[in-house]
Amino acid sequence: MALMKSISGIRGTIGGKPGDNLTPVDIVKFTAAFGTILGKGKKVIVGRDSRISGEMVSSLVVNTLLGLGLDVIDLGLSTTPTVEMAVKFEGAAGGIILTASHNPKQWNALKLLNEKGEFISAKFGEQMLMIAEKEAFEFASVHELGTYSFDDSLLQTHIDAILVHPLVNKKNIAEKKFKIVVDAINSSGAVAVPALLNALGVTDIIILNGEMHGNFAHNPEPLAEHLTELSTEVIKQKADLGIAVDPDVDRLCFVNNDGTMFGEEYTLVAVADYILTHKKGNTVSNLSSTRALRDITEKHGGTYHASAVGEVNVIKKMKEVNAVIGGEGNGGIIDPTLHYGRDAMIGIALFLTHLAQSGKTTVELRKTYPDYFMSKNKIDLPQGIDVKAILAKVKEQYASNPVNTEDGVKIEFDKNWVHLRASNTEPIIRIYSEADSIVKANELALQVMDVIKKLI
Repeated sequence: MALMKSISGIRGTIGGKPGDNLTPVDIVKFTAAFGTILGKGKKVIVGRDSRISGEMVSSLVVNTLLGLGLDVIDLGLSTTPTVEMAVKFEGAAGGIILTASHNPKQWNALKLLNEKGEFISAKFGEQMLMIAEKEAFEFASVHELGTYSFDDSLLQTHIDAILVHPLVNKKNIAEKKFKIVVDAINSSGAVAVPALLNALGVTDIIILNGEMHGNFAHNPEPLAEHLTELSTEVIKQKADLGIAVDPDVDRLCFVNNDGTMFGEEYTLVAVADYILTHKKGNTVSNLSSTRALRDITEKHGGTYHASAVGEVNVIKKMKEVNAVIGGEGNGGIIDPTLHYGRDAMIGIALFLTHLAQSGKTTVELRKTYPDYFMSKNKIDLPQGIDVKAILAKVKEQYASNPVNTEDGVKIEFDKNWVHLRASNTEPIIRIYSEADSIVKANELALQVMDVIKKLI
């Protein structure tokens, strides 16, 4: 598996040869390049999810930073949004989150943050990659080594910030006495999500896959096909809802009280509906997200804007249009009132407030939103294939249709669409399609996938 290097982070599978996979040599090299840009004497936040390789990777990262003369605050097992907020809480120069997010257990990654607790820019990333390639870093002398401290209190600081959010209503949530099942996927959510729910006044909580050993009980991407255990348990426990997060707790989806899926795409739609009810403004999601957000935004008198795929692109667009809420259809909620980063924790708090104030069940709440059906597929790519050339040929194939090439290729078929693009994190082409029925969405996806396979 090729080592993936982008502004989304340095990501790869553990083991193998340096330069091909995420080996100790690569971890040290890219950490040293990042630390070199931050500068000797600066403060850095480090946190990780519970992946099997987490302790090994963390030890390499922390000690490399110390060897460069940077001061490290280690959060240990934590969440991506907690590390992002900790950078600001502590006035750090940057941060490193050790997680491969939704990728399987053999993967890990260094996700890199600037002084705002946001993902680094393309310019920063290019500079870092150049330093790493040339190994243009110099370690500190014995008298200039950095200092190390461990601080696991910043999760509570994160939760405290959520509790004082103007649109989070702990009283309303507590009064509902919700019974909630949580799938923590053997990672940091096993601590973070129950702690948040308890702080919100929810005491009846059932935890699935709560052992934080990183040997994930199922594919960690929070999609319907991976959440059958959660769905079954919600029905068995007669719970009000189920909550699923990914290993680093920046993606979020819900299971309805009858065991059906609320819909990963509709996490953002529901939260945006609640936000826009109380705060007028614009919204942003990426080109692969449901058009339901556009419908809800226009219903509330706002303007919807689409961005290129990727959290950094969504945030950039949100700042440009002064959006009050944004995110991605993969269950990523970005609330600028709290911070500019995908955060399942604030998503849970806002959704539960919305649910409590609506007086509805999750099934009833979901029925208030327009129905669009999305099919999400992917095609694995042979190593070394020219993805740009493949996408250019697909564009030619559909020259008679409206085509958007801002980010990959998005093809419109009347009110339906297909969006295909190369992943930033894996050697695959993602194919998202949406239509007014799942049959149509699947048909569109298969049609385009067949074209791609023939071209490959």
